[in-house]
Amino acid sequence: MITSPQPDASSKSGKLDIVIVNWNSGERLRHCLDALLASPEDVACIGKLIIVDNASTDGSAELHDFVDALPLHIVSNQTNRGFAAACNQGAAMGTAGALLFMNPDVRICPGAVTKSVDFVFAEPRARVGAVGVKLIGDGGLTQRSCARFPTSWRLVAQSLFLDRVAPALVQPHFMLEWDHETTREVDQVMGAFLMMPRSVFEKIGGFDERFFVYFEDVDLCLRLRQAGWSVMHMAEAKAIHEGQGTTRAIRDIRLFYSWRARLLYAAKHFSRGGLLACLLATLLIEPPLRVVAALAQGSGKEARCVTSAYRLLLAALPRLSLFRHA
Repeated sequence: MITSPQPDASSKSGKLDIVIVNWNSGERLRHCLDALLASPEDVACIGKLIIVDNASTDGSAELHDFVDALPLHIVSNQTNRGFAAACNQGAAMGTAGALLFMNPDVRICPGAVTKSVDFVFAEPRARVGAVGVKLIGDGGLTQRSCARFPTSWRLVAQSLFLDRVAPALVQPHFMLEWDHETTREVDQVMGAFLMMPRSVFEKIGGFDERFFVYFEDVDLCLRLRQAGWSVMHMAEAKAIHEGQGTTRAIRDIRLFYSWRARLLYAAKHFSRGGLLACLLATLLIEPPLRVVAALAQGSGKEARCVTSAYRLLLAALPRLSLFRHA
């Protein structure tokens, strides 16, 4: 583990700990840290900047040149523990009153961290459990990053691609109809930039580590809402978000984990009937639809990715014990 010198106790640092989970992020992690360094007011309120590296092989966690400039703590896992487990691991290393979970493909704009911390603690009676900021894509457009909680019907409809071809029948998961230019309460903010009070994170038990990647932020926000906490989108703070930074090149793995997480979420939060509907749609309807669509577009590579993801899902199903949780 690499650790920076501890900050002076008289400084303003220590308001929050930042946890970044890294897996073969290349130069993105460096760009993320460079963006932090460009905002001294944000750096000043950081207690620990914890990088949990999930067995990267690209050297992206070699960050010795940042040790003197940031309160950096780097943990190197011998295996890829998954995003949720690594987030919990990083959170346990800090003590600050607020936690910020941030992806390596995020570059904060100056003031985003301090504004978020102030927002989280400004009004205790508001019971703010989590805050996300306005995310800007590389093209300069505001991303529609806030989402609705999934229902069994919505997940089945997504398997049938009805949210794309007939949006009047089913609302899409992400709030595409809203420009995200105002601050408001939402169901879910994206885990790419998710800040919350440490006390709240600990009360709800952190991230559910059964979600290796995907849906862990949805599950967390749902449990927050069920426990009486609000989830807020704050438009006054913003960050640049590339999206799919480390999984873009492995489409079959990404699709497999997306399907896997969907079924785990359905098993945890839906009735047995809802789970069964999602299971049938995910296993019997969506894969052949994806293959047909890929072949119709002349993409044999995409069709092979879908087939590979489907084989991985079938192999993983017995270990998921889905109906044990339903």
